[in-house]
Amino acid sequence: MAVTLPDLPFNKDALEPHISSRTFEFHHGKHHKAYVDNLNKMIEGTDLANADLETIIKKSAGDSTKAGIFNNAAQVWNHSFYWQCMKPGGGGAPTGPIAQKIDAACGGFEKFADAFKTAGATQFGSGWAWLVMKGNELQVMKTANADTPIAHGIKPLLTVDVWEHAYYLDYQNRRPDYLKTFVEQLINWDFVNSCLG
Repeated sequence: MAVTLPDLPFNKDALEPHISSRTFEFHHGKHHKAYVDNLNKMIEGTDLANADLETIIKKSAGDSTKAGIFNNAAQVWNHSFYWQCMKPGGGGAPTGPIAQKIDAACGGFEKFADAFKTAGATQFGSGWAWLVMKGNELQVMKTANADTPIAHGIKPLLTVDVWEHAYYLDYQNRRPDYLKTFVEQLINWDFVNSCLG
């Protein structure tokens, strides 16, 4: 059961002008595809060859002999999740159950937005900012490089990719502008609410 590259949940140009179709051509069509291809080569003929993606991540996490497998598997998972976190006409204050949880845990949407953007802006080098459920507690966190909450038994609800390939064609070195746009224009709160279930 080879790992496959999922289709984007929207057309490549659907998030313009916030994220360009050119960015998706590279980010999904080249970067995400390369992680899928590399992972399939690495697990071929091993005990992980027929495992699902989350099992591969959990079985390779923390094992230095499987660092390449973990990095590629986690990046496949993180990217597949990230695409779902965006939609045309998204962003702004949430509705539904997540709105109440954000109000209770963060003191309102604006405080959440500041914490989430700060997590993304202060992630040194490459990585991800997340909104997660850690046990019963809603938290904002960040991970470096390919690391992912699911490797630590933490449930992701929302992520933003802060590797340069996620934003450089559209925003160059202005990562904070990309994060502001993500929060205000792109978050798919329907998907976030579905992750709470």
